[in-house]
Amino acid sequence: MPDQKHNLIIPLSENVEENIKKLEMALGNSDDLSIRRLSVSTKNLVIIHIEGIVDDQSITENVISPIIQLNKENLLFKSAQDLADKMVEIISVASIEFIFNWSELLDKILGGDTVILLDDSTKAITLGTKKIQSRSITEPTTQTVIKGPKDSFTENISTNISLVRSRIQNAKLRLKSTKVGNVTKTDVGIMYIEGIADHSIVNEAMSRLKKINIDSILEANYIEEAVRDNRKTLFPLMQSSERPDVVAANLLEGKIAIIIQGTPFVLILPVFLIQFFQSPEDYYENNVFSSFLRLIRIGSFLLNMYASAIYLGLITHHQGLIPTTLMVTLMAQRERVPFPAIIELLLMELAFEVLREAGVRMPRAIGPAVSIVGALILGQAAVEAGFVSAAIVIIVATSAINSFTLPNTNIVNTARGLRFLLIFSSAFIGFYGILLLTLCILVHLCSLRSFGVPYVAPFAPFRISGQKDSLIRFPITSLNMNDSEVKKETKTK
Repeated sequence: MPDQKHNLIIPLSENVEENIKKLEMALGNSDDLSIRRLSVSTKNLVIIHIEGIVDDQSITENVISPIIQLNKENLLFKSAQDLADKMVEIISVASIEFIFNWSELLDKILGGDTVILLDDSTKAITLGTKKIQSRSITEPTTQTVIKGPKDSFTENISTNISLVRSRIQNAKLRLKSTKVGNVTKTDVGIMYIEGIADHSIVNEAMSRLKKINIDSILEANYIEEAVRDNRKTLFPLMQSSERPDVVAANLLEGKIAIIIQGTPFVLILPVFLIQFFQSPEDYYENNVFSSFLRLIRIGSFLLNMYASAIYLGLITHHQGLIPTTLMVTLMAQRERVPFPAIIELLLMELAFEVLREAGVRMPRAIGPAVSIVGALILGQAAVEAGFVSAAIVIIVATSAINSFTLPNTNIVNTARGLRFLLIFSSAFIGFYGILLLTLCILVHLCSLRSFGVPYVAPFAPFRISGQKDSLIRFPITSLNMNDSEVKKETKTK
């Protein structure tokens, strides 16, 4: 629960030293708290900030130097208010404002601002001197393309906002900011385009953000889990992207972007299922070629889910559906295998998951080598030793390769989870189990909503205009990006 005392509106004291003692007590006498005492015309003042999150050069040149110069002019000020007004005139920083209570004072200092306290004054001057250290803009690591922009988001929210604004230089691009996390006080921004985005969804998103009651927000998934419509589904109801061009394109389609301080991934909402099979490169290549690749991705997703389950169903329950010649070959391979088909398949599936995880966690220099060598050597050795059949290795490898064609990691994880459910249902009653679970998945998909928008749109409810950029992509000239698909689905609902 948030600190109730922190939320009380406690006014500042007129005594600077009393304010300093109270501040040091609140921050536990932290060693990175910088306090510098100065005087101007017999008036005492204190400049306070936290080291490491401020621009030291800006403070020296634009704050301290003008104040020292003002002191040399030997001007007389009748009151602290007159001195404060004069300081606002001579200090040149991006933003200056007055604050009057302790909660604002703490938030400003912890956020990277510099605060000036004056004797005989119950208000403080806050100066925008924040400078969060972050890495430079680099190429995307999870959503790579051959043709297209090569920049990606960073962990700095200001940088990320600027990358989006550089692509949409329009006065209707809006930003609403808030802080989430009772302890971390993480900066979160909602971006949308006025007139294209649905206001009801914008208000709903902001409302859900303000209702989040957790201590920390360290990554985008913290917010995704807290605000999503259904927390009991394997399907992703929000899209995360590290590419500014993807976020800009979705904003132009009427969607909303949630930008979070400390993570290079931006959340996009609402989303449709078909969106996870669309790559940003689809719009940078010829529409015929892009449509072909999109169909391949959808087919790869289905193969990734169903290949193992279909093989298991054929080999255990429906041998009559296998051609005789192939059946003889498969049975000859299985003669040396001591395990049932379900155990054999699960061993290989789990072995591949272990290899995948090892390749991800190992240092980059040797990670790919571990994955390739492990797959080749272990697969061949397992077949020669008689632990598994060669057909199982082919099926599992096919499923694995198909997963690499999907452009979004969230939908890959969904396919991985559903694949194991389908394997167990197939082992139980064969194709009937696969069909029953498939029907359950379809019913579940039709029931899902992403911020109130049907998840499987534009297929259910079916809309002809929405088919222009679903299974296939029509030419760019026939796609009206400003005709919000989200608004259409909201009206349909």
